[in-house]
Amino acid sequence: AYIEQTYKRSWSDRVLRWVLARILPYPNRFRLALLGAKIARPFRHLVPDPRLKAMLDMAPKQIPAPSPNDDAQIFPAQGQLKLRVALMTGCAQRALNTDINDATIRLLTRHGAEVVVLKQGCCGALTHHMGKVDESHRTAAVNIEAFAAEDAARGLDAVVINTSGCGTTVKDYGHMFEGDPLEGKAARVAQLARDVSEVLMELDLPKLPDQGLRVAYHAACSLQHGQQIKTYPKDLLRRVGYKVLEPENSHLCCGSAGTYNLMQPEISGQLKARKIETLEAKTPDVISAGNLGCMMQIGSGTDIPIMHTVELLDWATGGPKPRALSGQPAAGQVPILR
Repeated sequence: AYIEQTYKRSWSDRVLRWVLARILPYPNRFRLALLGAKIARPFRHLVPDPRLKAMLDMAPKQIPAPSPNDDAQIFPAQGQLKLRVALMTGCAQRALNTDINDATIRLLTRHGAEVVVLKQGCCGALTHHMGKVDESHRTAAVNIEAFAAEDAARGLDAVVINTSGCGTTVKDYGHMFEGDPLEGKAARVAQLARDVSEVLMELDLPKLPDQGLRVAYHAACSLQHGQQIKTYPKDLLRRVGYKVLEPENSHLCCGSAGTYNLMQPEISGQLKARKIETLEAKTPDVISAGNLGCMMQIGSGTDIPIMHTVELLDWATGGPKPRALSGQPAAGQVPILR
């Protein structure tokens, strides 16, 4: 019986990983899957596998329309040109929350960066986490070629990444492609890769008066541990006038961890509950994070609005009020399932 149960589990794991690897890295496929999950969610109680239930629960209340800013184009800097950067637009993020890239482009161009959006795909993080090395390298190679070609032709000061889970992978491209014909280009892209908070620190955002908003900052594991970026997002939020609150045990995971919340929903749910408890204990007006996976995970279990750090920074420096704070559903907001 034990052997049979183990075999069934391993077989279902393989199937689920195969499905995830062929949906999550592709925005158009992911949108269709989200629509199907949204339709099927009322019948989730009939689904025997908790992992399939977790996938249904991922479906947001509102599936945002594709953003025209994700198409290949150049956004000129406002005022004096300080930096020329390429933006990694991501894959799941383009399907789940288009506000993040839009805010990033506004914020960077407003403070002197020319932003280049190239034709690109998944960075390879999702499939890499699932042990699908060949698929991970295949999609990563597309991005490496695109960013390396742009750097060689017109020069780049940075490849900006606003999803920290992607950032840890891209910064590791040199190691991932060691011994590969793309090793040199991969190492160059890894050298250029920077979290958006690193670039914003260089662009010197203005010091602004108190905005009257209490922001609980969630530090994504991939940012604070993977990239060792621990203070920049908080420094930036404080600089533009937000009161930053840090939850107890901020070093602990929220339970998202790539596809971990889909493959291990029980343990992931325990981590989520603990993280939300410590965030809500600070009685914030809003929760801020630098990683989409964390935002989806935490946002599915609390009524407190959650948004990317760049959305708050963009708003404070002249951008629109984030939808989550203006009474509208945030793009990709997940319904709370208690």
